[in-house]
Amino acid sequence: MIFARSLAAAFVAACMLASGAASGQTYPSGPVTLVVPYPPGGATDAIARIMQDSMSQSLGQQIIIDNIGGAGGMIAAARAARAAPDGYTVLLHQVALAAGMTLYPKLAFDAEKDFVTIGLINTAASTLAARPTLPPGNIAELVKWMKAPGQNTKIAHPGVGSFGHLAGALVAEELGATVTQVPYRGAGPALNDLLAGVADVSSISAVVAGPLVTAGKIKAYAIIGRNRFAGLPDLPTLGEVGYKKLDLDFWHMLLAPAGTPRPMVDRLNAALRHALADARVRKTFEEGGMDLFPPDQQTPEAASALLKSELKLWGDVIRANNISAQ
Repeated sequence: MIFARSLAAAFVAACMLASGAASGQTYPSGPVTLVVPYPPGGATDAIARIMQDSMSQSLGQQIIIDNIGGAGGMIAAARAARAAPDGYTVLLHQVALAAGMTLYPKLAFDAEKDFVTIGLINTAASTLAARPTLPPGNIAELVKWMKAPGQNTKIAHPGVGSFGHLAGALVAEELGATVTQVPYRGAGPALNDLLAGVADVSSISAVVAGPLVTAGKIKAYAIIGRNRFAGLPDLPTLGEVGYKKLDLDFWHMLLAPAGTPRPMVDRLNAALRHALADARVRKTFEEGGMDLFPPDQQTPEAASALLKSELKLWGDVIRANNISAQ
């Protein structure tokens, strides 16, 4: 009897494996929905549209972009987490997904448990920028100025829970500086007050900051990211000057609902790699000041490892600074 049950279980397992292999071979047989957690026109939406045609070509089926905004990207993530794990729903998300797990404690999904990662896409550097009249002339002088007794640095950011907000909190923490975080309704208003000298410091996209620095309209002291920015080649990264924890990348990755069969994940990963190897796609990313992850980091495993480390990093920062989006 025991032998019969074992034989039956082995038969069922073999059938499941065969079914998974078959589904991987015939997948996809229809359009794939790519959920984007922000409205059209933003950076994350632009990344989806840059890759859309090349991924569609690789899959042999159309990629349909579904923009679902709200709650810092969490509404889209929740909807994607609840989707059928059949390979026909894919989520494009970024740093906000990792931060959101702590910022929004009542979420109905878990980023690690309710998704499988498909692959990493790109990073984008930011600058530690300042008003043009700020006295320090380099990063060492800036650190000294920010840590001076009685100094309270005003940091402008695009909104509670944004990358600029969280990066500013971690910068203050690592430098040991006293700061006042000033929230704005988006990156544009925050930059305007930096230009006007109302705020002292801000984390500004390197692509946006580059021309302003060159024109002398703002100052930039360092790159917030793992790599130097080609548009401002003389700026060191904060890691280079001793603050390795501030090698912060603003990243994007692809994910699918947990339970999506591995053959389908691998097929989606192959389509992602196809897009990231496309000369037209690479040129567009480069012109936008974005660095692609190298091929050995475009794997589901690398994406999973990054998500796990970012969940801890931003969870610690948010808790240490009592930040809440609710």
